[in-house]
Amino acid sequence: MRQTSLADDFEDQIEDIGKSMASDKDKPTGRPSNGAASTKSTKGHEDEKIGGIGVLDILRVLGGVLLLNSVLSYFVTGDSVLWGYRPWWTRIGPLRTRLGGGISLTDAELLAYDGSDPTKPIYLALNGTIYDVSAGPKFYGPGGGYHFFAGKDAARAFVTGCFDTDLTPDLRGVEEMYIPIDPTEEVAGDSADAKALHDDSKGAEVEGADGELRRKGGKDGPNKAGGKRKKGSRTKKETEEAKQKVRDVIEGWGKMFRGEKGKKEYFEVGKVKREPGWLERLPKRELCERAAKVRPTREVK
Repeated sequence: MRQTSLADDFEDQIEDIGKSMASDKDKPTGRPSNGAASTKSTKGHEDEKIGGIGVLDILRVLGGVLLLNSVLSYFVTGDSVLWGYRPWWTRIGPLRTRLGGGISLTDAELLAYDGSDPTKPIYLALNGTIYDVSAGPKFYGPGGGYHFFAGKDAARAFVTGCFDTDLTPDLRGVEEMYIPIDPTEEVAGDSADAKALHDDSKGAEVEGADGELRRKGGKDGPNKAGGKRKKGSRTKKETEEAKQKVRDVIEGWGKMFRGEKGKKEYFEVGKVKREPGWLERLPKRELCERAAKVRPTREVK
């Protein structure tokens, strides 16, 4: 009897489980089965892969192009991976200077870095900025063709080319070399004729180098016969353009000494320390002979 009762109970439990499973199967569900979801997800990834390009793919292509460009640049130029452009952040010297904050030297202190002491670097300055040119000892070291630039700021000489007289940072008036010579500044004869053009008396006439007659102009300068000022006289715009040319020349040299062009590892290291009013205390200079000779002559129509 006991065994029969246990068998009956077991059959009843099996029947209850079967009914419960049937009831769950009939209930609606809010999401697809795991198999359906997996199939849909896989199909979505396939569509995305076929129809679009991922960000990583774009980065890989760009990286490959940049790498190829750098290799080709180095192969052609022999020293630069940026087609001759050498920014400071690609070189050790400038990086060290930037991290260290740069140096500050007076003109007197700068003299100690002219290459005479082999334990010190070779410095030169240009318009107040100091550059390390130790990579060019054959040029700026003792016995070099440009040793006279080492240990000093000779900005004026870099513009005029007068290496014997213009080794100074004073750029005042140097723009004159780019301003055309007015024909009224030239007269036939001796210096007495030139003086007559600016004499205070009136009425006399002098023949200029261009063959035109000019009468004495007094403090207003030389005039053409008839009293009108000579066409082509210097203008404010002309002076500003000449000053810009001076700045362009200085910047051109600066690019070389910063190592941005050329093959030498030159770089900026700091600034020249000067007292306020230092420039005004220097005597004003006239254009050197070489700079005066290269001045253009104004064409007067």
